[in-house]
Amino acid sequence: MISVKNLTKSFGDLLVLDNLSIEISKGDVISIIGPSGCGKSTFLRCLNLLERPESGNIVIDGQDILARDANAPLLRRKMGMVFQSFNLYSHLTVMQNLTIGPIKLLGLGKDEAEARAAEYLRKVGLFEKAEAFPDELSGGQKQRVAIARCLTMEPEIILFDEPTSALDPTMISEVLAVIRSLARSGMTLLIVTHEMSFARDVSTRVLYMDECGIYEDGEPEEIFEHPKRPKTQTFIHRVRTFSHELASPDFDLYALNGEIENFCEKHIVSKKATGNALLVAEELLGLYTEYVRQSEAGFHAELRLDYSEKNGSLDIAFEYNGTVDILQDGDELAASIVRGLSSNIDFRKNDEQCTLEVQL
Repeated sequence: MISVKNLTKSFGDLLVLDNLSIEISKGDVISIIGPSGCGKSTFLRCLNLLERPESGNIVIDGQDILARDANAPLLRRKMGMVFQSFNLYSHLTVMQNLTIGPIKLLGLGKDEAEARAAEYLRKVGLFEKAEAFPDELSGGQKQRVAIARCLTMEPEIILFDEPTSALDPTMISEVLAVIRSLARSGMTLLIVTHEMSFARDVSTRVLYMDECGIYEDGEPEEIFEHPKRPKTQTFIHRVRTFSHELASPDFDLYALNGEIENFCEKHIVSKKATGNALLVAEELLGLYTEYVRQSEAGFHAELRLDYSEKNGSLDIAFEYNGTVDILQDGDELAASIVRGLSSNIDFRKNDEQCTLEVQL
């Protein structure tokens, strides 16, 4: 249905999309997730030419809408778009907002346009608001009207650009319910959203965008339960990270402990988990300092804490210059304390760089 190849878009010196490619089939419901500023909305706006890409191809039903001889307005009518800010005409009634497009762009008569508008207003549960003005509606009602307006043009695909981001929490569910209904009807949808549970439930595919393109693409279960790539994992698990580099055995342990406590307090880590993290970090640093003293190796290490907001887990990664597992070759009492506070420990060695990953 839609084939996007090597799509590139910049704003001045800022590269936003870099050779993005994707195939979209009829009936796909694709949720697009990722951090703010990663190009999600720009991608949608390029698809319907609200933004003009510098290069690449957008082929809809076999026709490249970026080609010089393409009838871009005709092809764009196959795509509707619902914006986060509704974009309703405030001086027109709901019915007039819905009929202006079909009358002016599709050439429908007034009666036919109003009949079509009434059909879609009923579909979104707002027929009784047909003669109301946008200022008389709630945010959720405005967005449902915007969806109905989009449907009156009878597009083959609808692009949703964060359709719930301007809504109060109490209004989000009514808009998501309408989108779920469209998904069940077999309509092709692309949805930029921050509603993770909704994306998981409604989608046939999920795109995680980062690094100026599609960083990971998969079915909802793959992306939300078994993400393969590091940035996807961090985003999905909402991992918060603290890291501290140590270049001398004369590091300030008290200052480091203070930083760890502040990090844990900021992210509402339990006191027990915070205490365990402090103790494990201190024992690992003690083991490493003793190893360096005995081996006369150069002292360099990094201590990292990863806290997952999704499941409440707290992990410690300790990377250091060396050739041995300090838990195996170091002081047995210190090592036993670390093991006793850990649910799992993984050791990796790469040349003269070692990593201990400790799950608390």
